[in-house]
Amino acid sequence: MSEGVDLKELKRRMDGAISAFKSDIASLRTGRASANVLDPVTVEAYGSRVPLNQVANITVPEPRMLSVSVWDKQMVGAVDRGIRESNLGLNPIIDGQNLRIPLPELNEERRKSLVKVAHDYAEKAKVAVRHVRRDGMDDLKKAEKDGDIGQDISRSQSERVQKMTDETISEIDRLLVEKEKEIMQV
Repeated sequence: MSEGVDLKELKRRMDGAISAFKSDIASLRTGRASANVLDPVTVEAYGSRVPLNQVANITVPEPRMLSVSVWDKQMVGAVDRGIRESNLGLNPIIDGQNLRIPLPELNEERRKSLVKVAHDYAEKAKVAVRHVRRDGMDDLKKAEKDGDIGQDISRSQSERVQKMTDETISEIDRLLVEKEKEIMQV
């Protein structure tokens, strides 16, 4: 007899969904400058698209300004294009091998659209967690059907899987509320 499903593996996969969600919402711009704002930016470099941080150094010299130091001066135009095409609403100013990116004040409409994006990211993370839950429940049903575990073990493990799912989704909701407050804060 086996013990059903590997709860540690399910927990690891659920934690992975939380990590991905944290990474997604970190890239959402709030009132303060952060190098994470440029995480979604990719640049056409040497025949393929690469993340901006692989061709340049990103710093925050002032609260409302980002500075991008491009390592290869022939890449400045591609970096400028990548930032403009990223739908972040940013307009870089080229200064030699550097790009200065002033961060405009967020108006109410933009804040609401960022909150909507954060909700979309949260929903994507919750769906990932539910997929992990479904995989665990399917494994339990199969193990029970094959006679590997008894009904009582199956029931207790399915309750533990559900509890892990509920806790993970609660954590995603908590992080979402936190980010929402941060975005809406003027």
